[in-house]
Amino acid sequence: MEDLKYWVGLSGWEGFGRNRLEFLLKHFGSVQKIWEAGPDLNRQWQNNKDLDKEMERQERYQIRAITIEDKRYPKLLKEIDFAPFILFIKGSIEVLNRPGITVVGTRKMTEYGRQVTGKLVRELAKKLTIFSGLARGVDGWAHRVCLGVGGKTVAVLGHGLERIYPPEHAGLAEEIISHGGALVSEFPLDYPLNKQNFPRRDRILAGLTLGTLVIEGGEKSGTKITAGFAADYGREVFCIPGSIDSPTAAGPALLIQQGAKLVTKVEDIWEELSLT
Repeated sequence: MEDLKYWVGLSGWEGFGRNRLEFLLKHFGSVQKIWEAGPDLNRQWQNNKDLDKEMERQERYQIRAITIEDKRYPKLLKEIDFAPFILFIKGSIEVLNRPGITVVGTRKMTEYGRQVTGKLVRELAKKLTIFSGLARGVDGWAHRVCLGVGGKTVAVLGHGLERIYPPEHAGLAEEIISHGGALVSEFPLDYPLNKQNFPRRDRILAGLTLGTLVIEGGEKSGTKITAGFAADYGREVFCIPGSIDSPTAAGPALLIQQGAKLVTKVEDIWEELSLT
């Protein structure tokens, strides 16, 4: 795909999403012409790297890019509003089109959260790919439990794939890849970690799967953002009940009040997803 490098180049432009791309494609006719018109469209154009060198760097890091026009682009993700026009992937591309469930929760995981995550993910991984965000706490534990039972798992990141955050999960990231999973991001290789990126990451996490399972989270937890996207996309939202005395139970409790499915056993999820 000769014009792939131009898609890659455009991914580095701030505020440049699928809708604007579609508008400009109608006007210019190709991504190459959009790129060449760069100085008139985006003030950051002059700061972009040499595209051929950028493609070489991707190859060196064993990272592949697929666009929304690619047949391998995840079908469920393509359905959502504001789907990313490009994905950077390290590992399996095919795993992104397998039936999956998103598992998210607090970074301050309790022992109860650890036990419940382990119990459910061990069963879920038998039929579904486990998607999460590689963060400390519930996310990282969900990835590890899945790998421990021979399942496949995907980490969606809110920064470029050139580095791993948190750094102590670098080994986990390699294990995910070596066991047939993948690391995924919509951001260019060297794109830095930024809190503003997390909602963009969360919409991808929610869009890739059949449903989102929230294990633990505070009343203002970011996990509610992922669950909100899932609900907006018409996907299932599942929540684990917790102790009324635990701050990490406040988020799931609120989501259950708003209509999320209360889960006490894996069969509750199978029934809702018609996977019994």
